[in-house]
Amino acid sequence: MPPRRQQTKVLCVAEKPSIAKAVASHLGGGQVNTHNTGNRYVKNYVFQYNFPAWGECEVTMTSVLGHLVSRDFESRYNNWRACDPSALFEAPIQTYIQDDLKPIAENIKSQARFAKYLYIWTDCDREGENIGDEIRQEALKGNASLSQPNRIFRARFSNIERAHIINAACNPVTLDDAQANAVYSRIELDLRIGACFTRNLTLSVQPLFHQHFGNREQGLISYGSCQFPTLGFVVERYLRVRNFVPETFWTIKVMHEKEDIKVNFRWARNHLFDRMPAVILFERCLAARIARVTKVQTKPTSKWKPLPLTTVELQKCGSRFLYMDSSRVMTVAESLYTKGWISYPRTETDQFDGGMDLRALVQKQTQGGPWAGLAQALMNGGFSAPRNGRNNDKAHPPIHPVNFVEPTQLDAQERSVYEFVVRRFLACCSEDARGSKTDISILYGTETFNASGLVVLARNYLDVYKYDRWTSSQVLPDFQEGEVFEPTEARIQDGKTSPPGYLTEPELIALMDANGIGTDATMAEHILKIKERNYAWVQPRGRRPQGNDGDDEAESGGEAPPAANATRGRRGRGGARGRGGRGGGVEGPGRGATTGVQEFIPTTLGVALVEGYENMGFEISLTKPFLRKEMELKMKAICDGQRTKAEVVHETIEQYRDVYVRTQQRLNVLRDAVRKYCLGPIEAHNG
Repeated sequence: MPPRRQQTKVLCVAEKPSIAKAVASHLGGGQVNTHNTGNRYVKNYVFQYNFPAWGECEVTMTSVLGHLVSRDFESRYNNWRACDPSALFEAPIQTYIQDDLKPIAENIKSQARFAKYLYIWTDCDREGENIGDEIRQEALKGNASLSQPNRIFRARFSNIERAHIINAACNPVTLDDAQANAVYSRIELDLRIGACFTRNLTLSVQPLFHQHFGNREQGLISYGSCQFPTLGFVVERYLRVRNFVPETFWTIKVMHEKEDIKVNFRWARNHLFDRMPAVILFERCLAARIARVTKVQTKPTSKWKPLPLTTVELQKCGSRFLYMDSSRVMTVAESLYTKGWISYPRTETDQFDGGMDLRALVQKQTQGGPWAGLAQALMNGGFSAPRNGRNNDKAHPPIHPVNFVEPTQLDAQERSVYEFVVRRFLACCSEDARGSKTDISILYGTETFNASGLVVLARNYLDVYKYDRWTSSQVLPDFQEGEVFEPTEARIQDGKTSPPGYLTEPELIALMDANGIGTDATMAEHILKIKERNYAWVQPRGRRPQGNDGDDEAESGGEAPPAANATRGRRGRGGARGRGGRGGGVEGPGRGATTGVQEFIPTTLGVALVEGYENMGFEISLTKPFLRKEMELKMKAICDGQRTKAEVVHETIEQYRDVYVRTQQRLNVLRDAVRKYCLGPIEAHNG
């Protein structure tokens, strides 16, 4: 009897244990043997699978826990006072694997020893390519023969639905080294720039607190090239509110009652800030006595259905409609993704690929939930192709449900996010809302006044997308062009301009997105960081922040109250291990689930840092988005093959080195700002 042919061995490595378990279940068809490893969270799943290119194989599926490799400066740079912080711009960086992750690395090396192929199943984005490269390097330490051509591949997938996973297993692609290098560049730059400016900030400002408070320690004052521009947006809006001076304006109000319907006409000029011209124009209206209808126009109108869902839009809507901060929204969305209910929640794409069977996805949502009947209506002829946005990252489709789950099987926050994703998707596949709009213009004296009325004729997508509002206004009476009448009421009225509101999280995310601060994957982390560092805090919109002196000026229409106090920062660099921007929010004040739209209030330390750097008068400020936006564009250039990692790192370091040198020359300006905002009477800080 001929000897049994030895099976080809394939090592598959996922980014997280939940993905490894799901993929093994789909590919193994229920015939999976599970083995423990040196890490209690990571398992090895062994099963048989017939890959089209390799035939019947023995597969070991395992995982990492995000990034394997950490980076830091050599130990001789640990003493902050032993060298100038600027030395960190070129100090040697060492890579290492932390002790608790070494069993995971050893598991990859040992499992790779007898494998002919390495198949990487990390998330299909820039960070996933980088983690995939770390896995590749560890596997090569265990089996150098894997370096031969066509031995290492990666799976391209955007959800863990069974058919999708099988398709990914049958169509391997190669790792994108350019994207991996972009992440290596970002990691090195963030380490060097963050450590240099953090040490400089702490060593320069910390002694002021020691002198003022004695033994009370301020702690670390951290800098981040995304963190500070994010804080800058918060402080800029806060100062606009605080420095706002109301202005008096005058407007003309005209009302006419016809057919028992009161119609309010809006002045085309809206308002004037000079009383005398407003009075003169008003008197001309009264002198004319008669108003004449100059335009009556009725035309169809629509309220467009929403675009397919991107990560940035999910974060903004999560804060606005679900009352959850961006970090928590992304944590919940990641959980729904790993459980197989929604697609990958990190995407810039707002276009569905023409080859996707969207009707099949709609059909799944007819199984239950409060939207089941609306989904069935789409299947019965109401389906309409989604709108296409302008963005396509060529990696993942828009966020959408991939399977139906009975909402009662989810916890409250999962249910809220899942329902939003489902309703958004069904809205995308519905018709636009339709209505009829009537516009009327009148000439009264020399002035034009307008009125409009809306009748909603077909709600369409609004029936499922409860987060949008579009309602009929009061029906206008019948007016004819050329008709004249004497207005029932005309009066001149004064008012005052109102300050802008404090910055809300949806507004902050929109500013970060428009200015290139972070990526869709990291914005939530940067927002969380300014709260963790005590540079800003959040409160429900409409609540007045508690200042040092407890004044009530904001409620009387005067200037806003002072920023909240912050006399101590946090120690250490902080941050959970794993992917940048992928950690979950911490429940507590200002984080996790909230009870309404939140607005950001900077602490006194946050205001002092921003104003200090701004007062230095440099064209390129550390609290403005320009430097970081340029860095993000360079990362994209690496991904596109237009720049190399070495070029980008060198060029960016030189930019920040120049800013550092000029900042050192004006450190007294920063210290003055800290004294002004943070070092008032000790009694004020004790509260």
